[in-house]
Amino acid sequence: MEAVGAIVALLVVLFLVLGVYVTVKAVRAAKRGVDRTISEARRTVEDTTLRARSFAQAGSSGELAQLRLSLRTSMRATQDVLQAGAADDASLKETLQLFDRLSVHGHELDDELRRLERDPDKAALAERLPGLRERTEQIKKAADSLRWSARDRARRFADDDLDSLSTQIDMEAGALRHWTTEPTPDRTPAAWPEPAPEESEAARRAAQEPTRPAITPPGARVPYPWEKKAKPESTT
Repeated sequence: MEAVGAIVALLVVLFLVLGVYVTVKAVRAAKRGVDRTISEARRTVEDTTLRARSFAQAGSSGELAQLRLSLRTSMRATQDVLQAGAADDASLKETLQLFDRLSVHGHELDDELRRLERDPDKAALAERLPGLRERTEQIKKAADSLRWSARDRARRFADDDLDSLSTQIDMEAGALRHWTTEPTPDRTPAAWPEPAPEESEAARRAAQEPTRPAITPPGARVPYPWEKKAKPESTT
């Protein structure tokens, strides 16, 4: 009884631990979902604000908003393409590593542009705009290159697969239509060949001649076919 009680207690403890583990996993998954939703909502609001500033504000402030919006749009599009493609193409994992390094520069530039939006010194901002514009274009160009390369690679694989599939379908269609290319079998009845004349004559002579032993016994004379058979002597 004590052993049974210990086993039951152990099972209860295991079920409790399992329940706590499942609960923690569910809470963490829910928290990640909430954080993702909040991040997407915040990003949407910020992008909308930047788009409004780029149209409504003139001068350096409007250009800063335009630079941030174009940078964020390019980086986000590239990230989505690479992450989606890496699930099927292992080669894109190295490309993702390069993009992560590029993202470090992108985040640094975006933070700098955000701080400059609140800078009251518009004259100093105007002097720095050419350099900021050049950095933005450089990062965007690199991100666009990675994104279009990944798309070209995926499209190339799709085209190769389609070509291979078309070839297999053509071969299968040809096999299904094999009756149109097979020759019609000859329905003429087979006839026995006539024996050669010399073979027939030789066969007749062999049948008429008496059979000779293969080896003649010693002292025996081979009779000739023209000799007459000796008559037996009379005993009377």
